[in-house]
Amino acid sequence: MYKFDFKLDDFQKKAVDYICDNKSIVVCAPTGAGKTCIAEAAIQKSLEENTRLFYTTPLKALSNQKYYDFGRKYGIGNVGLLTGDTSINREAPVVVMTTEVFRNMLYNTNFGSLKDNLKDVKYVVLDEVHYMNDEQRGTVWEESIIYCPPSIQIIALSATIANSKQLCDWINTVHSKTELVYTDFRPVPLKHFYYDSSKPFDILPLFTPEGRLNKRIKPEKKLKYYSKQAKKRNNINELVKVLHNKNMLPAIFFTFSRKKCDEYMEKCSDITLISSEEEKQIKEEIKTFLNEHSYLENNKNLEYLYKGVASHHAGLLPAWKQLVERLFQKGLIKVVFATETLAAGINMPARTTVISAISKRTDSGHRMLSANEFLQMSGRAGRRGMDKIGYVVVMGTQFQSPLEVAQLVKSSSNPLESRFSPSYSMVLNLLQNLDLEQAKELILKSFGYFSSNDRLKPIILQQISCEQTIQKLKAEKCPFNLTSEDLIEFNKLKEKYIVYRKLTKTLIKQAKQKGQKDSPEVIEYSTKTHEIHEQMQKYNCDICRGYKKHIKNLEIISRYEKKHKEICKNIENQKDIYWNKFLAHKDILEKTGYILNGSPTNSGIVCSMIRAENELFLSEIILKGILDELEPYELASVICALVTEDLRSDVYPNQPISKNTRKALNRIKEIRKKIAIMQSENDISTEMYINSYYSPLIEQWILDTPWEDIAKQVDSSEGDIVRIFKRTIDVLRQLTILPYINENLKQTAKTAINSILKEPIDID
Repeated sequence: MYKFDFKLDDFQKKAVDYICDNKSIVVCAPTGAGKTCIAEAAIQKSLEENTRLFYTTPLKALSNQKYYDFGRKYGIGNVGLLTGDTSINREAPVVVMTTEVFRNMLYNTNFGSLKDNLKDVKYVVLDEVHYMNDEQRGTVWEESIIYCPPSIQIIALSATIANSKQLCDWINTVHSKTELVYTDFRPVPLKHFYYDSSKPFDILPLFTPEGRLNKRIKPEKKLKYYSKQAKKRNNINELVKVLHNKNMLPAIFFTFSRKKCDEYMEKCSDITLISSEEEKQIKEEIKTFLNEHSYLENNKNLEYLYKGVASHHAGLLPAWKQLVERLFQKGLIKVVFATETLAAGINMPARTTVISAISKRTDSGHRMLSANEFLQMSGRAGRRGMDKIGYVVVMGTQFQSPLEVAQLVKSSSNPLESRFSPSYSMVLNLLQNLDLEQAKELILKSFGYFSSNDRLKPIILQQISCEQTIQKLKAEKCPFNLTSEDLIEFNKLKEKYIVYRKLTKTLIKQAKQKGQKDSPEVIEYSTKTHEIHEQMQKYNCDICRGYKKHIKNLEIISRYEKKHKEICKNIENQKDIYWNKFLAHKDILEKTGYILNGSPTNSGIVCSMIRAENELFLSEIILKGILDELEPYELASVICALVTEDLRSDVYPNQPISKNTRKALNRIKEIRKKIAIMQSENDISTEMYINSYYSPLIEQWILDTPWEDIAKQVDSSEGDIVRIFKRTIDVLRQLTILPYINENLKQTAKTAINSILKEPIDID
């Protein structure tokens, strides 16, 4: 069935055998172990059977790469490509697409009917399925698996995760017979080193032959970041020289800042890493590339390519990244300084990976790398068929100890966690075809619900601990065999006795001052005080040494019982968290007229077809007619503001936005306010962005302002501008196919798209 010019490893053979037995599979193996050839075996089988196969990836860049790879291997006519902004040969036997596109197909929207979309499809490859852990996009993988018809074999390819069996068991439950293929074998083993700045001209093995931390490695001295010594202490240059001298290049150098990527590249400008022959090849490659992309001729990073170094991050133009990838794949770039996004599967094999630190800054502050993040980056080292060993070098910093590095290297992979999250479009899509009970049944198929026992473990442990404490306190016996109720009654009497005794003493004192020995009040309160005291003596608590402890225990039990009740309530809420979120979204959709009598209205159908951060927000803007009379540049400007997340920077373009754009955004703010109130009442926090930072730029771009002038107006990098413009195109493209909306708006959106899609925006 399958033909390869190399012998398959055992795990690969096992996976292919399961595919031949018509079983779905989860393949869990280290980065670089050779999971792709399992997918290629399925492609060969599919082509032989005259069936179809979908190959999904998390990134457009990765989809493009797979499309070209498979096109070369199986013939370009046999392969298609579907991403948010590209559609090539979509009826082909093998179609590469982003996972979002596949999920949208299953929703029966945007891409035609489900029956037509999945005609003759027998296999779907879900590459990089560990992306289920991604906070923003992880739900896409879960939805794809839940909604995928059981007749289609799922081939899920994942890096190593701690709960691979649980993932497999879940797919087995919600889809079809699924087998796990697990291996921790790496065809190219890794060797770990540490770069200690006290020894700037060498690298030290991280571990001894016995597997212990190398004692020769010293922790970095803590220096104030602004000190002269700290500024001088950048050893990037020396480390690259060490790697070059030890024949450990090419290398991918991971750092967690775009600025650092460029800075480190510049620091290596005085090193020659390539031969004269390689320099000639680089010049030829660049000359050919620039003939196709002349706007890159003055790129400031061009000079570094001739030295064999480059940076690679989201702030760069797409075409520039393509050039860097091409040169690196041909072995002409020796060091690429990259952010961690490069670890996501793009084919850039290296002998060595360098990791600049084991902590990174996030929106919620600094944190240590997870085991999975470290494994993903370090796993890029070692080229199968080229290297006997792959090398991983961790740089020492004053914010980490060598011991922490060793612990991270030896730590096991993290488990997958569910990111399943009902949205407005999910609610509407499900209710188009299902009733409420059927929708609930489907929601309860989520991996989050399946793995809820694991997710709830910390809370359940609190519940058990609470119960044990209560039982222990209640188990303490009274020497007089009194019950808790007796003790409470005695305590009430004691408090009452104290009050009456105090009042009696006061009355006696007042009577003496008046020259009276007794008064009716004194007699009454004295008698009552005596009666209470006699009642207290029946309980023997006043002669019990353990009384104070016992009464304290009652207070503690009361607190723990209250806490236990809250924990139980929390567990119940957590168990139903997905369904409760579903109902909360449904409630808002009913209030806004998107659902009537349990089914979507025409407005609801429009909303169900939208893919955005907040589908209801965009639907309301469209259906209120706010966009109908705008010119193409004004429409693009408004949409651009809606897809731009809040920026940290306070710097805004010098150019103002157009008058009509400003008016439209003011009306949109009113819509946002109304939805925000409803979301707050329903405990929903789906974002609604209105940020006109890039709006003047897209207006000018459509009105033919040169790219060079556009890029100069903001501090943002060119790659960021391109990304926002492409997000704008994604939404504009949706406007062209939505039903029940103004036809003039559709045409305006098409014109805007065509006006934006010119170099450098039209490059993936």
